Amino acid sequence: MAEEKQQLEKSSVIESATPKKSSTLSFLNIDHFREGVMVLRDGSMRMVLRTSAVNFELKAEIERNSIIYGYQNFLNSLDFPIQIIVQSRMLDLDSYLKDLRGRSEKAGAEILKMQINDYVEFVESVIKVANIMQKRFYVVVPHYPGGFKKIGALGKFLNANNSEVSVNDFDTEKKYLAQKTATVVNGLQGIGVRAIQLSTQELIELYYGVYNPEQSVNQKLIDISQLESEIIGGPPEMNI
Repeated sequence: MAEEKQQLEKSSVIESATPKKSSTLSFLNIDHFREGVMVLRDGSMRMVLRTSAVNFELKAEIERNSIIYGYQNFLNSLDFPIQIIVQSRMLDLDSYLKDLRGRSEKAGAEILKMQINDYVEFVESVIKVANIMQKRFYVVVPHYPGGFKKIGALGKFLNANNSEVSVNDFDTEKKYLAQKTATVVNGLQGIGVRAIQLSTQELIELYYGVYNPEQSVNQKLIDISQLESEIIGGPPEMNI
């Protein structure tokens, strides 16, 4: 009996010392996506812009100076912070090659078929020896609703007293965020950079690719329009 009691005490000590398996979602600061807006757990909101790029090296010196001064004026005109992200990811050419093979089958001239097939073989050989990378550029625009501390499970804002605020406040705060986003878009246009706000579907795909870079290439997400809920968030408990 004494030995059994001692073994039980040892096992209990080991169990208490072993850390519990954490949920993957516990490491993410995102609460949910809604109407093209990313809502974080602290109640703050984000809109994400995907931007074009400027080939700075091919510009003449006078054009370079103009871009630099324009970018400087753009940053000085902002009274809120922004985040600029450059993402490098492997380019998925499977659909492109599949389209080329389809054109090869439909081509009437035999020489055209041979040229297309040779080009497909060349691209496939390049992919085998080197990863073809694609760079994407994003600007994140934040907004911090005054007095809001937390997001409820149903997407309602909670203030410091944990009393529910009408969901209509989301529309009001979204307008403020949209105004900031429009300021950024107009400022970027002044230096020749086009910017487009990401939709809810594009936001989910962006972060899905960030946290699952290899899986996102082979396994695509479904269209969120097939889901009934207007708020896309994670379940309360999901252990992976």
